[in-house]
Amino acid sequence: MVAAAALLVASAPARATVLASSGNGFEVESRVDTALPPAALFRAFGDLPSWWSAEHSYSGKSANLSLDLKPGGCWCERLPSGGGVEHMRVAFVDPPSRIVLTGALGPLLAEATTGVMQVVIEPSATGSSLVINYRAAGFAKGGAARLAPAVDQVLAIQAKRLAARAEELARKR
Repeated sequence: MVAAAALLVASAPARATVLASSGNGFEVESRVDTALPPAALFRAFGDLPSWWSAEHSYSGKSANLSLDLKPGGCWCERLPSGGGVEHMRVAFVDPPSRIVLTGALGPLLAEATTGVMQVVIEPSATGSSLVINYRAAGFAKGGAARLAPAVDQVLAIQAKRLAARAEELARKR
């Protein structure tokens, strides 16, 4: 099962790009195509534990992640100590086509930065396409531009994992 999932992640078509970067901010974007219809992909996006990589969490366990897809909802993570992390906050949601989240992901959390992630789900001839656009700005030690490639890579990995999860769900339909 793990080998099959790894193969799906490796074969999922994804496009990731650093669209812009400077000392004060950056913009990255990842795109994937799936066989799921938009409403099903929207639901899959909200199920973070099923696709977000444990390696890119503070607790080391994807099961500790949650995302409440409503305005003011939290993309949060429980920590083993009883504490937690607020990764992002849902600012806008229009099921099944658009989600806007605000917050600083990963190492940006400890910097004087903030970000806006826009998730767009569009119908396609074979299912739907997902576009994750993340823009972050503020003060980051050493400059925000140096963080752009790493953030781009992490979001591309997550988009591929979501696409693999979507394909798994599509086969079960």
